[in-house]
Amino acid sequence: MPLYEYRCLICDETFELLRRVEEADEEAVCPRCGSEQTERQLSLFSSSGSPSARGCSTGFRRGFT
Repeated sequence: MPLYEYRCLICDETFELLRRVEEADEEAVCPRCGSEQTERQLSLFSSSGSPSARGCSTGFRRGFT
């Protein structure tokens, strides 16, 4: 299951939830204030494989900022 990042629009808390792909866009409840007014954030991800194929061990290409 992927780990999704959300931000509360009320208290500005950022939190993560482990959810199924089909549940990613469902309402998320803020663990800090209990609000359902949250939005999913764009998160980075990584994949396994040969670091030399990408230029470094983090998965980012050289010169990418």
